[in-house]
Amino acid sequence: MTPTPTPVQTYMTTPSQPGWQLPAHACDAHVHVFGPTARFPYVPGLQKVPADAPKEALFAWHQRLGFARCVVVQSAVHGMDNRVVEETLQAGGGRYLGVALVPVDVGLPELQRLAGLGFRGVRFNFMKHLGAGADPQALIALTHRLADCQMHLQVHFESSLIHTLGDVFKQSAVPVVIDHMARVDATLGAQHADFQALCHLLDKPMFHVKVSGIDRIDEKVPLASPPYPHGVALAKYLVDTFPTQCVWGSDWPHPNHTHVPDDGVLTDAIQRIATTPALVQALLVDNPQALYRFEH
Repeated sequence: MTPTPTPVQTYMTTPSQPGWQLPAHACDAHVHVFGPTARFPYVPGLQKVPADAPKEALFAWHQRLGFARCVVVQSAVHGMDNRVVEETLQAGGGRYLGVALVPVDVGLPELQRLAGLGFRGVRFNFMKHLGAGADPQALIALTHRLADCQMHLQVHFESSLIHTLGDVFKQSAVPVVIDHMARVDATLGAQHADFQALCHLLDKPMFHVKVSGIDRIDEKVPLASPPYPHGVALAKYLVDTFPTQCVWGSDWPHPNHTHVPDDGVLTDAIQRIATTPALVQALLVDNPQALYRFEH
């Protein structure tokens, strides 16, 4: 029998305090919840097992840093059993909404059930470490059912795939949200073909991008001063160029990473990404409100 890997702590329990005050209703648009595994077990066969990061820890650090709203994304470690997010949304009192993982052939009744619980979209991964992605054309068929539920499509892919998947996603019947700036290599700069392909997609208003993951696309220099300069530069370019199509997320609790980021540092970096009060308001409040439709 293969031994179970030792759980790895992926987040700081006491991140540094940001040096600025976030605007009212600021939204962290990309987090996960892990466990507690005693109640919500992980899928078998994980190569890396994260330590529990339950909703109580999430609520505590959001309160510490000043985030009033949040979008919880179902994690692959829990597979398509969305109960851990469902419970988080119920406890969040309308301030926490969700994005689910579902099979590509999911039926309309299940999508309607999820929408009624506060799920605003479904996510599909096209990442090597997460296994094979869904059939793209089946995904486009799904978007018509998503439209019936006012849900959007969220996609997470290797940056090189943007050149083939981008044309497929243009056929979507609903808005498309691209995770983590398409996982480009930030050290290659804004003129690299992968990043330019992302910008060409964003020329269409149906596309949105999460300027999350500055620590992932620029992870080779986590200790630079200021930190993650290449990731911040690309995020700033996107916010400046597409100010109504960007949302920000912390990606707490930072699974499958090379290091444990300081969430206070990531929050401080927002001011280097959105450099005017109007851009901060759009990134953290107005754009998430328009995309996710918070009711409270």
